[in-house]
Amino acid sequence: MAKQRIELLGVPVDICRPEDIESEIMRILEKQGTKQIVFLTIWDLLKARKKRSNLGACIKNADLILPISKSILSGAKFLKLDVPVRYNPFNATIHVLSILDKLYKSVYLLGGRKKALLQAERNVRETFRGLQIVGRFVGYFSKDVESDVVQAIRKASPSLVIVGDGIKEKNLWSYNRRDSFSSSIFLYYKDCLGIFSDRIRRVSAKTFDKGMEIWSEILHNPLEIFLIFPYCYYLLLLLGTRLFGNRSKAVITPSSEPENDNQDKSETEASKENT
Repeated sequence: MAKQRIELLGVPVDICRPEDIESEIMRILEKQGTKQIVFLTIWDLLKARKKRSNLGACIKNADLILPISKSILSGAKFLKLDVPVRYNPFNATIHVLSILDKLYKSVYLLGGRKKALLQAERNVRETFRGLQIVGRFVGYFSKDVESDVVQAIRKASPSLVIVGDGIKEKNLWSYNRRDSFSSSIFLYYKDCLGIFSDRIRRVSAKTFDKGMEIWSEILHNPLEIFLIFPYCYYLLLLLGTRLFGNRSKAVITPSSEPENDNQDKSETEASKENT
């Protein structure tokens, strides 16, 4: 089954079954230019709705948009849309790397502190023997060296660039510089390099499946308790769309030739009646 793209509150979300991920990655690899895979959270979805939002444009232009927040699935179900598959970002990243490993592709690691980045590189190299690591650069770099980073990635031309912590613009970093790269897939996942270096504990599968990973984030940063307010806003948006919105525009369907054929037939029949 091919990937399907829906719109939830005006923001695109992809429905891609786990068994279709490999073929989708292959399709993306064949495309020219800068490509992007986005792990979509409910918070990114709300930010992307803002008018003149660069994040909104970034997500709409992404090649694969995988929801990682349980609230996105419940929102789609509430609006009676096709419900996407929710992905654990760590497991999805491992799956992508495994696909590239089988194809003997290459990866570039961007982000993190020096020690964590070096350890992450060692662990990735040991785990994915067929995957070539063509470069790395630490995060938290200054504007003065940014052009060097961009040039290094362009010259290395990796199949995948994993963007981790220390990249302030997150998903927007590659999107805002998309014309500066040759042909690479960019994947932003903040904790990726930290987990690869064993410096960050990843959320357990049980916690993630219950949609309770926010509580571990609150334990690390108590100020995130205030996310309750944008979450309530999200619920109000869903309710308003359910009551007053036009859900028929929620699904993006590509233009198909059969519809044009039917239209041509109807016009032919009408002309026959007139004659």
